[in-house]
Amino acid sequence: MNAPNANLRGLDLRAEIDRLRKERNAVILAHYYQEPQIQDLADFVGDSLDLSRKAAATNAEVIAFCGVRFMAETAKILSPDKIVVLPDMAAGCSLEDSCPPDQFKAFREAHPDHIALTYINCSTEVKALSDIIVTSSSAENILAQIPADQKIIFGPDKNLGGYLKRKTGRDMLLWPGVCIVHEAFSETELLKLRAQHPGAPVLAHPECPPHILDHADQVGSTKAILDYALASESEVIIVATEPHIIHQMEKAAPHKTFIGAPGADGNCNCNMCPYMALNTMEKLYLALRDLAPRVEIDEELRVAAKRSLDRMLEMAGGTVGKGDVGRPIFSGS
Repeated sequence: MNAPNANLRGLDLRAEIDRLRKERNAVILAHYYQEPQIQDLADFVGDSLDLSRKAAATNAEVIAFCGVRFMAETAKILSPDKIVVLPDMAAGCSLEDSCPPDQFKAFREAHPDHIALTYINCSTEVKALSDIIVTSSSAENILAQIPADQKIIFGPDKNLGGYLKRKTGRDMLLWPGVCIVHEAFSETELLKLRAQHPGAPVLAHPECPPHILDHADQVGSTKAILDYALASESEVIIVATEPHIIHQMEKAAPHKTFIGAPGADGNCNCNMCPYMALNTMEKLYLALRDLAPRVEIDEELRVAAKRSLDRMLEMAGGTVGKGDVGRPIFSGS
């Protein structure tokens, strides 16, 4: 893992990153949960899969993914001929950590009549063990296309799976993983905030637990939350997801007030993703300078993981490229 050092003092990091971006023919991707400074220099800012697809469509030779490890791995799955670097390889994900591949494999083997509908927040190995990958924006649409009598395992996010169960009435076996960021929101503090700002809509990500989603006026992916916030006529909006997305909201609608939903004591930073915070300007510079740390995936594993991604994109009405599409996994697919 690259680490900043004293030799970087005095460097104009923004200028050096721009220089290396050109020299390396690199595209810089930033998730909505990255710090504002990184968002502002990125070529693309967005959701994880959307970023990987945009990078795949460029002629860039290098992808610098400012996000977390599973996102950079997804970029490599879709762009195997490009160099993919992650500023800090320790930038993981609590959902990925909650679902070790060996345990997921054993769970699947214990339920052979179930297909695995798996949230994209997982490792490449778990993607390869899955039948269809979903995002928070595509999951409901894809679920509606699966025959009603088909048994389903949904993982690793029990909150997203539970939200889908309640909304669609579909029975699914849920893997017990959670996002530590979205688990941190306090219902009591959220209700206090609503009382202080009557009429302000609450926008929540479906990774939030039910007691938060029950108070939401809009539940959706980070992009859906952003779109709703900008389209809303409300001048004050409460946002129950990682608060760095508010940077994009404030840039697009500076006349509005956006308030991040509070944690347990109303003041803590526990709703900020500690993994996303590991990426810094210094580490991005070093990643572009050294082309490391690199994301590498065994080709057989990559192809297996890409099948489940391609199935999602086919069912969601899109495609990511040529080949690697597996056979139908259920009747009528």
